[in-house]
Amino acid sequence: MNYQEVLEAARSCSGPFCKACPVCNGRACGNNVPGPGSKGVGDTAIRNYDAWKKIRINMNTIAENQKPDTSFDFFGHTLRIPVMAGPVGAMTLHYGDKYNDLEYNNILVEACAKAGIAAFTGDGTNPEVMRAACAAIAKNDGYGVPTVKPWDVNTLQEKFALVKDSGSFAIAMDIDAAGLPFLQNLQPPAGSKTVEELSGIIKEAGKPFIVKGIMTVEGALAAKQAGASAIVISNHGGRVLDQCPATAEVLEEIADAVGDSMMILVDGGIRTGVDVFKALALGADAVLVARPYVTAVYGAAEEGVQVLTDKLAAELADAMKMCGVSKLSDISKKHLFAPKSSFFRM
Repeated sequence: MNYQEVLEAARSCSGPFCKACPVCNGRACGNNVPGPGSKGVGDTAIRNYDAWKKIRINMNTIAENQKPDTSFDFFGHTLRIPVMAGPVGAMTLHYGDKYNDLEYNNILVEACAKAGIAAFTGDGTNPEVMRAACAAIAKNDGYGVPTVKPWDVNTLQEKFALVKDSGSFAIAMDIDAAGLPFLQNLQPPAGSKTVEELSGIIKEAGKPFIVKGIMTVEGALAAKQAGASAIVISNHGGRVLDQCPATAEVLEEIADAVGDSMMILVDGGIRTGVDVFKALALGADAVLVARPYVTAVYGAAEEGVQVLTDKLAAELADAMKMCGVSKLSDISKKHLFAPKSSFFRM
């Protein structure tokens, strides 16, 4: 199958909200929640996508003719490309009943491992979701990152026991999930954490800890103070707060502030290998891609994940080749186009 065939297959089974669009840019789903859309007026996912497209990269082919090395070291594990599948939950609610959370994570984790990348798995109010996700990660030699919601301490201790048994090489918390509507006024309780609370949680986790949902330098510094090994610059795809800036708009400032002391990941509207190149040029170490991997799984299960990963890998390698870089560490701000003439500024 090719990527277009994967999309066509997904359109027949991805539920009433997700349209498996040719480009996943947030426009068709708008503010459909339930569904993959954004909160409020529904434009944050659109803004995420559009912000990457406004960035241009500089071509330079007067360089050594080498095959680009796209490999990325992620906490001691070599990934094929600096891309990971982002965590997604409540599958039947948002994407249709072809897969529930347990089935989706089971396919995604193994497929990503075979494709040479890693999957972040989702979490939910059903405790079986985390249990099954951790089992899938354990089955694949710890190749995955369980992502927990910002639950209360007792619930987190139960989740952490599962994570430790999974052998995963890291654990994440989408701290911004405190704003998800389905977590409001439900049991177990979930909510925002202070630096002190987060520090205790990170110590309890006992392995590299990734804080997802950072959108300010202040937040990044707080995560660093709490002991996080990495952060994910993320606005949760626009699903937790209306009228947010795009992740691309805040990445550079945050990376400049903490990029020398912790790993920087970013998500939100990243759809091509060229977008990955731009993210790395702005200071990210790697990226997460969420909605397109849902479409890939719904369209063709394991094969869909492989097709999408191959597409992203080829696009990233091509961008590196055309910009005269042979390894990821060579990518920098100098490869971004900054128009000097006001005529071209938009």
